[in-house]
Amino acid sequence: MPRTWIWLLGGFAIGLLLFLLVFLAGRRDARVPDPADAAPPTADGPAYTALPSPLPADADGASGMGDAPDALAGDEDSRPHLVEAPPPPPVPAEPEMPLPDPVAVDVPVSPTGEPTPIPGQTPPPRYPATSLRRGETGTVLVRATIGVDGRPRQLDIARSSGYRRLDRAAMDAVRRWRFQPAQANGQPVEASVNVPIEFTR
Repeated sequence: MPRTWIWLLGGFAIGLLLFLLVFLAGRRDARVPDPADAAPPTADGPAYTALPSPLPADADGASGMGDAPDALAGDEDSRPHLVEAPPPPPVPAEPEMPLPDPVAVDVPVSPTGEPTPIPGQTPPPRYPATSLRRGETGTVLVRATIGVDGRPRQLDIARSSGYRRLDRAAMDAVRRWRFQPAQANGQPVEASVNVPIEFTR
């Protein structure tokens, strides 16, 4: 009985050794080659064909396109040429309008010997509100010196209404009036005139 076990154990050991030998031999054959074993790359790269050197700009065929066909060489009439348009007809100048002669603005002259108010240029006086409330009325006689242009030069109270507010309103009104100046020897002259201004309610 013990001898049987010895044979079994011996056979098992021999089988195990054979298995290990076969296994190791297979691994050695399947080993990946070491990169160090590969042949080193050469310094020479792939060979390329060198490009031809460029031609000078003035050399024939420098563009590589050859000579362009002169399609219009045989036809003189079909070649482009400059057409000069006729100049436009001159525009007739507009006739210059003669400038009017400067005309002096004539101030109407009074036919009488003293200035007279021009109708439509005598605005009425402003009635003072205080005088209206107090019932102040009266007539103011304004002495006005009229220049040759028909404008009052100097104003005075020839006769008062008795109320200063009414006298002042009368003078303010006459100062805005325009007159026909007096006339002497056919020419306008400065003269004075009395203008009555009446304030009534």
